[in-house]
Amino acid sequence: MADMPEDQPYTLRPVGHVESELKERRGAPRQGREGAPEAWVVIDAPYADAMDGLIVGDDAVLITWLHQGDRSTLKVYPRGNRQLPLTGIFATRAPDRPNPLGLHRVTILEIDGLRLRVSPLEAIHGTPVVDLKPILPDSLDA
Repeated sequence: MADMPEDQPYTLRPVGHVESELKERRGAPRQGREGAPEAWVVIDAPYADAMDGLIVGDDAVLITWLHQGDRSTLKVYPRGNRQLPLTGIFATRAPDRPNPLGLHRVTILEIDGLRLRVSPLEAIHGTPVVDLKPILPDSLDA
């Protein structure tokens, strides 16, 4: 990286956590569209003002820290299918990766104080939330 030493520390602070009926990684859907339930995203009080402007019905990208991910994994069998060749982790959506960030497209169904009910969400109960970003209309993406 230009002008940044390789040992430069980066700080990532959770802004909340997930409350879900999904309690274990095993058995959780791999993607939200594969049968993931509704869940609650609970925002920590110091970040309450960051919620200003969120609207029920908004689509958003929820960014999580996949805290049970194995950070040493560099190759996987895609979707656990050993009939497929080992593939570099950057070419997959696997949760085991050097920086286990999860990206989840969700719809905001309800806002209750610091709690957002969203769907679908395949993240398990207790998953730290790193950020939430709106999905912009195509006309604003450029």
